[in-house]
Amino acid sequence: MMARHVAANGPTHHGPHPPAPHGAHHGIDIRRLDRAVNDTTEPAAPAVAKPPLKRRVSLALQGGGTHGAFTWGVLERLLEDERLEIDGLSGTSAGAINGAMLVQGLLEGGPEAAIAALDRFWRTMARRLAMSPIQSTPLEKLVWGHDLTWSVAYRTFDTLSRVLSPYQINPFPYEFNPLRDALSDSIDFDRLRMEAKAPRLFVSATSVRTGKPRVFTRKELTVDALLASACLPQVFKAVEVDGEPYWDGGYLGNPALWPLYDQGGPPDIILIQLNPQVREEHPTSASDIVNRLNEITFNGSLMAEMRAIDFVQRLLDTGRLEQPRYRRLFIHLIEDEERLRGFKLSTKFNGDWEFLCMLRQYGREAAEAWLGEHFDKLGRESSVDIRARFL
Repeated sequence: MMARHVAANGPTHHGPHPPAPHGAHHGIDIRRLDRAVNDTTEPAAPAVAKPPLKRRVSLALQGGGTHGAFTWGVLERLLEDERLEIDGLSGTSAGAINGAMLVQGLLEGGPEAAIAALDRFWRTMARRLAMSPIQSTPLEKLVWGHDLTWSVAYRTFDTLSRVLSPYQINPFPYEFNPLRDALSDSIDFDRLRMEAKAPRLFVSATSVRTGKPRVFTRKELTVDALLASACLPQVFKAVEVDGEPYWDGGYLGNPALWPLYDQGGPPDIILIQLNPQVREEHPTSASDIVNRLNEITFNGSLMAEMRAIDFVQRLLDTGRLEQPRYRRLFIHLIEDEERLRGFKLSTKFNGDWEFLCMLRQYGREAAEAWLGEHFDKLGRESSVDIRARFL
């Protein structure tokens, strides 16, 4: 019985404890403690998680007169997001100008400088347009708000532009364009062309002679190329670049998407759309018909290009085309059609600072909503159904 108890509980010592090993005292290993106290080795640095890789995207910026302030707000919000890296931009008219200002700012000092450059430009334009004859009187603004359709000044301008061309209104070689001085003062075109590490930039214009689109690259960009991209033929004389006359790029590329993927850019293209596609009401007044015709015209080239992109993507899905010769693209869309649908054609000439700031805020809100809902789709899938939206 005693043997079983000892076996179960281990041997017991009834005499004095055995001597502690050399260097140990009351269960403490003195040698190990001494090594720990006198160890001069630097402690290992704590593991730090690597920041996530930025998502490289291309931006496609539609034109639309002063409605480009909406794009200003979108770009501002995207620049604030440190998860994004802008690889390239393609723009037309106001979209081209926004894109050029963004690249100029990035060259000056990164995203914060780009935000500041965009802000400076739109403030400059508001000051210059404040002297434009095409604006509402205080009473007209009180009655019709930001809509210039019934403004006496705008209706006079609209009537004249239908009867007389810019060449008849101004037969002199010099043409006043508030954009020229604003762009010359805001952009260092020499640096923009020469900087090797700047994002790619493409600006669309329409050749008057050939009826073909012309896409100016960043290395070809001049103030005249930007003015050509924004040249409405009813308002301005054609802008000549290297002896070739050009009109607004929106007729054939608003914006041109193909330069963004044809030259090896990232698969994600974020389109910022200004011109509403859908209007449920049937336009019957002369001003509403002209407004709707303008929207359809300046969305036409985009619809055609989206159809081509969708066709190629479906062939890739079925294995009838092979990668990498044909690339997989992920298309994304930032817009606020519900709000922008409330503004007519005349508001694209409205440079009132309050109006521009409102559009900017709409753009920020649209970008914020897109980032919250669709950011995780970058690099994986399109966040817009091309067939449902554009076909």
